[in-house]
Amino acid sequence: MNDRTIYLDHAATTPVDPRVLESMLPYFTGHYGNASSIHELGREANVAVEEARQKVASAIGAEPKEIVFTSGGTESNNAALRGSVEATGKSRVVTSNAEHHAVLHAAEHLSQAGAELTILPVETDAKITPDHLSEAVDQDTAIVSLMYVNNEVGAINPISQLADVCHERDVLFHSDTVQALGKIPVNVDDLGVDFLSMSAHKFYGPKGVGALYIRNGTNWKPWMIGGSQERKRRGGTLNVPGIVGLGRALELAVDEMEQNTKHIHHLQQQLYRGIVEKFPGLIHLNSDPINGMYNIVNISIDAGPDRAIDGEMLLLNLDIEGIACSNGSACSSGAVEPSHVLKAIGLDPKVAGASLRFSLGKDNTEEDITYTLDRLEAILDRMLKTT
Repeated sequence: MNDRTIYLDHAATTPVDPRVLESMLPYFTGHYGNASSIHELGREANVAVEEARQKVASAIGAEPKEIVFTSGGTESNNAALRGSVEATGKSRVVTSNAEHHAVLHAAEHLSQAGAELTILPVETDAKITPDHLSEAVDQDTAIVSLMYVNNEVGAINPISQLADVCHERDVLFHSDTVQALGKIPVNVDDLGVDFLSMSAHKFYGPKGVGALYIRNGTNWKPWMIGGSQERKRRGGTLNVPGIVGLGRALELAVDEMEQNTKHIHHLQQQLYRGIVEKFPGLIHLNSDPINGMYNIVNISIDAGPDRAIDGEMLLLNLDIEGIACSNGSACSSGAVEPSHVLKAIGLDPKVAGASLRFSLGKDNTEEDITYTLDRLEAILDRMLKTT
């Protein structure tokens, strides 16, 4: 194993910012009270939770009472879909075939319980158009759930236009903004969302904590019950250190967004240029270098009709060289399958199976990109000679 580590998997998770960790530490020890307790230690914890709630609300243009803390994006997505179906009594859920499994599996589970599920095929750019959505939404639709930024290819959906389509028909709209928040401006009024999901570990906060935005007056019922926490909207003892970390991480991400965007976008363009120059005709770009999210580069290796690159072996070879990235594949019944997103945008399964997702972060450097390109070139040269 190489002693050098180049971390290019920030869309999977990010390291906790030291300043975030510093803000959390007191709530593991000195200020360890339960935020629902009325004694002094409990009140101290509750103050910290409400300060974090204010930070989160401020970051997205919401009111503090519209923020419900959760265990992360998956819980937030489940809560939005399940709670809206139960509250509205309507029978249909609409989403796309390029969504994160946290939405797709939740929607499929609802369909098994009797809801009607409409899964829209995305365009070749992994987006849904307002016209396409308009054809699928009717008076029986409880909720539409479409992500802001695709986690694999970085496609950015026209969320405000999609929300308008829903509201014209009195249909609730949810967006998984896990890959957008902290990287690009997110304002709930500008987007027009009724629900919005977030997860702290995607913007240098801790794992296991997130939030769900629920617009005031929205017809919704709590999904997780068992206590009166979060204004009776989410039962369970509050993760005070995690919530403090979420608030601080989002505060920092918003404050430093401009400088981080400039730096990461520069590295992304360096990576794109290197790929085009070093691998003409061999590598297919699945992400959009101009209109896509600035921190994601998704590629597939097309070795031709008579040869195929083993995507898992490619990933392992990069790992041996100290480069951590992802291939977007899922393990099912012991077999590695191509990403459902890449299949959704029309890639040949063989090409989709030889894919890589590089997702860049604020601590990456130009040297990281140069090293990655050099090692990728050497690995592909070696692998192609043996196929």
